[in-house]
Amino acid sequence: MNAAQPLTHIQGTVVLAGAGKMGGAMLSGWLAQGLDANSVVVIEPHATDEIRALVAKGVRLNPPPNDVGQIAALVVALKPQAFREAAPSLKPFAGPTTLVVSIMAGTTIAGIAEVCGGNVVRAMPNTPAAIGRGITVAVAANNVGAAQRAVADSLLRATGSVEWVEDEGLIDAVTAVSGSGPAYVFLLAEELARAGVAAGLPEALATKLARETVAGSGELLHRSELSSATLRHNVTSPGGTTAAALQVLMGPDGMQSLLTRAVAAATKRSKELAK
Repeated sequence: MNAAQPLTHIQGTVVLAGAGKMGGAMLSGWLAQGLDANSVVVIEPHATDEIRALVAKGVRLNPPPNDVGQIAALVVALKPQAFREAAPSLKPFAGPTTLVVSIMAGTTIAGIAEVCGGNVVRAMPNTPAAIGRGITVAVAANNVGAAQRAVADSLLRATGSVEWVEDEGLIDAVTAVSGSGPAYVFLLAEELARAGVAAGLPEALATKLARETVAGSGELLHRSELSSATLRHNVTSPGGTTAAALQVLMGPDGMQSLLTRAVAAATKRSKELAK
């Protein structure tokens, strides 16, 4: 299961609770992968114009639970702090064996099961899901069978790659690396532009150079079979300008030290949120 598969095999209704940026990106991916709009229900009290436009195509918005029919999966894309408040409206959609897929940060399988019941898959996506280039890591509760796991995989894979782990404890580190990671990359572009201005470039030019360099390098990394270290070596001539810069970036207080501390801080915070 390495690529997105058509979702025409899913039998029953997919209920999406929360249609913000991430939930909306998932919904767009599902429809693009062939999921029938008539088999999608969105629970969202503050629907955007984009979501309302999908209603015209058949997506059902906030119907009574008894009008939904057989449920293939309940996908919870709410903010963690809103999850327990929404419990009364979610419970009717999750029977004892309903597949419940959560993409909420810092919310454990046990916590999700306590509120919703059902057979829970906990997943951590990231924001490139909005353009179909996300990476999601998922872990399934023991009561999730192979068929339900396949449904969850298909739903998650509609926005990018999916990796499965067996240990839920790894999700905190996953959150710190890939969940929060896009912010680190955006910060790199931001600070590279600022450094360019400090070196004498006009701000608009420095911003464009930094943005395109980060984006292009990411695409090269995506397409290449070479490791990131090899790609770095390929840019670095001995004694050249890149080598001079890397001597600073790879020094004792450089990127390795900074990112190790940053990921540790994010992992710690993820664990705190799960309590």
